[in-house]
Amino acid sequence: MKTFACTFFLSFVLVFSIYADTAYPVIVVAQDGSGDFLTIQDAINSVRDFTPVPRVIHIKKGIYYEKVEIPSWKCDITLKGDGPEETLIYYDDYASLRRMGPFRTYTLQIRGNRVTLENLTVENRAGRVGQAVALHVEGDCVAVRNCRLLGNQDTLFTGNENSRQYYDRCYIEGTTDYIFGPATCWFDHCILHSKSDSYITAASTPENHKNGYVFYKCNLTAAEGVVNVYLGRPWRPYASVVFLECRMGKHIRPEGWHNWRNAANEKTARYAEYASAGEGADPESRVSWSSQLDEDDVSLYIPESVLGGDWFRKTCVESVYKKSS
Repeated sequence: MKTFACTFFLSFVLVFSIYADTAYPVIVVAQDGSGDFLTIQDAINSVRDFTPVPRVIHIKKGIYYEKVEIPSWKCDITLKGDGPEETLIYYDDYASLRRMGPFRTYTLQIRGNRVTLENLTVENRAGRVGQAVALHVEGDCVAVRNCRLLGNQDTLFTGNENSRQYYDRCYIEGTTDYIFGPATCWFDHCILHSKSDSYITAASTPENHKNGYVFYKCNLTAAEGVVNVYLGRPWRPYASVVFLECRMGKHIRPEGWHNWRNAANEKTARYAEYASAGEGADPESRVSWSSQLDEDDVSLYIPESVLGGDWFRKTCVESVYKKSS
């Protein structure tokens, strides 16, 4: 069903490219009144439910203080900004505020399928007050390209075990567990910036899912004074996280991974690396229950197979990923 849905989507992408300037013009959001809408949410609401043709919403330069939701019946939408430094969406909810819990703290929530974000920033400005999500993704076939995801604890929630997500050349920052959840995700040439001594990932990959998070040629950096960061800890026992050819700063702890104070997780968590580089790459010191992949192993990790070929091939046309690299 997923393959059929994504193939169906690709056919409409071609139609949209031909008729975008006529029957289905770009929807424009502008704070100065020069567009079709003043707010992002109003623009999303204007798109026909289960639209038969993908729609592009151009969000012009500006700082948008909004809590934005793309519901499950709003699919095939692209939110396109003027650049990560130019178009900023932010909100400031956090888990302990009105006892809302972490899963309602998002600045932007995506529940629709085949949604793309490009050239913008999504930020949670609540500060260091505990769990506070910037981007919450539950939809399938979601791509985030050249975006900044800013926050502290729980910046990015990949929140559906049946969701496939692709992050291309994104900057993602946070303090604790700032990439977390059960979805299958490919991170392509992203920057992961740790703002405190803590954990980067908290995957909750289901046992019956082969892949969770795959980081390909990402750069792991840290704020000044941050010196003790783990690559991840298992939010659920079968967490799956793989780093492929990533550059790791000296802030990464030699042991690499944490068992979340539960030795039983060491028998189930699926943590691996291949050809890590930089001062934080220390394969000899990694925990014994993680893996160092060889060339035969890593040949199985290609985005087409991890995410699903048809959708990925279309989505990553401009990606810097190349099979031969």
